[in-house]
Amino acid sequence: MSQLQDNFGRRFHYLRMSVTDVCNFKCSYCLPDGYRPDGKPTFLTLSEIENLVAGFAAVGTQKIRITGGEPTLRKDFTDIVRIVAQTTNVNTVAMTTNGYRLQQHAKEWYDAGLRRINVSVDSLDPKMFYQITGENKFDQVMRGIDAALEAGFERVKINAVLLKGLNDKDLPRFLHWIKHTPIDLRFIELMETGLGRDYFKAHHLAGIDIKKQLEQDGWLYDLPSADDGPAQNFSHSDYQGRIGLIMPYAKNFCASCNRLRVSAKGKLHLCLFTENGVDLRDLLQDSSQRDELITRLHGQLAQKKETHFLHQGITGVTKHLASIGG
Repeated sequence: MSQLQDNFGRRFHYLRMSVTDVCNFKCSYCLPDGYRPDGKPTFLTLSEIENLVAGFAAVGTQKIRITGGEPTLRKDFTDIVRIVAQTTNVNTVAMTTNGYRLQQHAKEWYDAGLRRINVSVDSLDPKMFYQITGENKFDQVMRGIDAALEAGFERVKINAVLLKGLNDKDLPRFLHWIKHTPIDLRFIELMETGLGRDYFKAHHLAGIDIKKQLEQDGWLYDLPSADDGPAQNFSHSDYQGRIGLIMPYAKNFCASCNRLRVSAKGKLHLCLFTENGVDLRDLLQDSSQRDELITRLHGQLAQKKETHFLHQGITGVTKHLASIGG
């Protein structure tokens, strides 16, 4: 089967697959009022996930990141990891998590085939962590990161959303942490969503400002590998860890797009800031539907736009990032 490709020559070998939009944190930039279900949740079943992953793998998907909400809230999360890891042609299984279950389950998930973990830690100040996330779980999350490092994961990344007036003074603390700790620290520029315009105006901090500071301090740009996401990564000879910057408002941000998204209810999203999405669930009921699924995927890629429209203030219908897996 031919690899998924859009009309601009971009090839897509990376799938972000949400398995739930439920989250137990109340992050101020995502779910400030906590999770509120939109009707009765009917998330993808294990068999639907298996058919979905196999279909994407057949058209060149090599990396799958399991996302949420908080994906580990699913009781069958380990089974999901195992399904993805055992899929032919998928060679990288990753997850994004808030880390609250990591300490107890890191080894179990590693044994099931999970190899890369991104943990959201928006501040290394426990009080600010609580203010941003709405949960007093800083120590628990940090112990989970230690457990992931001990379990042998090939890559542990820390995600921190840049927030003016909140965690924008945390850079020295983060730098001190990665000086002797082999983790990738990624600063993510705050993106405007449908319900967050006022919050965006109050707290948006341009990632380019952090980039200039890093370059002044001797951090060097790392050339990206084929399966890297949109982060610009930097390393320094005095530090064991690296720093990555995700800057969606930077010039040509979308030129290297290599990822697609499927929501927890089976909708394909061509962009994080797209419209309603295209339902795939009707073609996930049996493996015999795979050719039809692949045909639909190829057809939808022909509709993908060259770039997002964030600069024009158009955020699509995405109410918050938890709804389609960030």
